Amino acid sequence: MKRRDFLKNTAALGFGLAANPLLRATVEGKDGESKMLPKRTLGKTGRELSVVGLGGVVLDGMPQSEANRLVSEVIDMGLNYFDVAPSYGNAEIVMGNALKGKRDRIFLACKTLERDRAGAEKELNNSLKRLHTDHLDLYQFHALGSLDDVEKIFGPNGAAEAFVKARQEGKIRHIGFSAHSVKAALAALDRFHFDTVLFPINFVLFFEENFGPQVIQKAQKRGTAVLAIKSLALTRVPRGAERPVKKCWYVPVQDRELASKALRFTLSQSVTAAVPPGDPGLFRMAVQLALNLRPLTQEEQKVLRQVAKGKKPIFKLDV
Repeated sequence: MKRRDFLKNTAALGFGLAANPLLRATVEGKDGESKMLPKRTLGKTGRELSVVGLGGVVLDGMPQSEANRLVSEVIDMGLNYFDVAPSYGNAEIVMGNALKGKRDRIFLACKTLERDRAGAEKELNNSLKRLHTDHLDLYQFHALGSLDDVEKIFGPNGAAEAFVKARQEGKIRHIGFSAHSVKAALAALDRFHFDTVLFPINFVLFFEENFGPQVIQKAQKRGTAVLAIKSLALTRVPRGAERPVKKCWYVPVQDRELASKALRFTLSQSVTAAVPPGDPGLFRMAVQLALNLRPLTQEEQKVLRQVAKGKKPIFKLDV
């Protein structure tokens, strides 16, 4: 049943990568290789985002001088999408310092785990201070995991009130949310006209769990742009085992060839951009792979299907 649903959903989404006009937006040099990261339009916002972004976890705990070099390096490569949250250790502080003098060159997204109005207002103001900016391009309800989260946010004195007020005051430009639950994501999309949804879009989740296509379809109907996370997730860490990569709570794809296929799978869906894992090495690899984005072949799709077979998806379908 899951396999049949998956095939139906992916066909509806235009799964064939070669047919996706977004994928052909790569800027190429004379040698045929991309010199800058390709960009895509973020839905109805009209903003152009690099197809991969820098997630704040990459910078958490990184020496400031190293973070400054990394941020400057990727901005020069055309990366302009930065995403961070207060829950990412000291990432807001490090990112804010690294972005001094560069704020007008990037699209800055942040999140809050607060579900009530007062908590969200306080956290937003703190994030603005740490990031040394007077506004965020995108502010998101972070990690919606249940219908209860959605009800709290949109209930009396919920965080949604703080978001709408902040947008009116110019502190934020666009409103979005991130979720790890299909049920919560679909419910949120029904409650508000969001500009974006940040959601796991991953080949193992699609093939083995039919997790994700429903959210993409609903977002398209609502006119909400989709941003992707977990593109390089492979499977769960076995119980009792250590993480193979410290900053990843799951087992990530580390092989470069497989990572290329996995990233291109994610970007073949109707998404604007993907945020790679928080490990600096995996992040750098993803950026390099995205510089030379190319269509995924039918044979490569078959390889991903075989790799996914029998893997334990990092999330379970809850609808």
